Amino acid sequence: MNTIIEPTLEICCYSAESVAEAAKGGAHRVELCDSMQDGGTTPSMGTIAMARKVKDIKLYVIIRPRGGDFCYNPTEFEVMKYDITEAKRLGADGVVIGILNADGSIDVDRTKQLVDLAQPLDVTFHRAFDMSNNPVESLEAIYSCGIKRILTSGAYNTAPEGVSVLQSLSEQAGNRIAIMAGSGVNAGNMEQLFKAGIRHFHSSATKFVNTEMQYRNPNIKMGKEGQLSEFEKPIVDVEKVKAMKDKLDDLSNIKISR
Repeated sequence: MNTIIEPTLEICCYSAESVAEAAKGGAHRVELCDSMQDGGTTPSMGTIAMARKVKDIKLYVIIRPRGGDFCYNPTEFEVMKYDITEAKRLGADGVVIGILNADGSIDVDRTKQLVDLAQPLDVTFHRAFDMSNNPVESLEAIYSCGIKRILTSGAYNTAPEGVSVLQSLSEQAGNRIAIMAGSGVNAGNMEQLFKAGIRHFHSSATKFVNTEMQYRNPNIKMGKEGQLSEFEKPIVDVEKVKAMKDKLDDLSNIKISR
């Protein structure tokens, strides 16, 4: 039996105020993170609580204890379990996880532990998938863990670059698990991805705004050289979200069964 795939738009948010902007733009879901320079780490409990005050959007919380790779030691794994428990307590609708073994394969045992702990919340496997050693085998391993979607760029730096792999993954997944394209996704390239079979889209839709700080000490930098300016902060650009949602609505008028 063919099933109509309902497309979705997820926005990556690095603050509670960005969650509100994503909701205004019409996004279906947000992935709440901290530390843009690390590609997203677990946000604070306060950030989760404030984000949950935005009621008209699904709130997914990334569970990633640090930047860098996705092979975690026992202490880091315990941190992840604690953070899932807290995300549930604070009202998250889902969590976003990813764990690899040292050889680059999916850590099925510990992934299953986190999925079980997260129940009844939905679980997404994040772009640790793109760092795994075999996308075809990794998809099957993740599916076996009971996860509902995979966020991926097709194992390339951006989703448009990985479109051929994304198409293959979408065909492999069928209706079993959702393939959500992320990294470099915007209103201008969604049609290309849509034609490749992608129905779920992830974007940061970011702009940078000045902070309210007026005095700027030129002699000190709190972070490393080359990181984001300490006097700017990322926030979701509601106009970018609206443009993506409008594009998705237009593409969705072309009903394609699978």
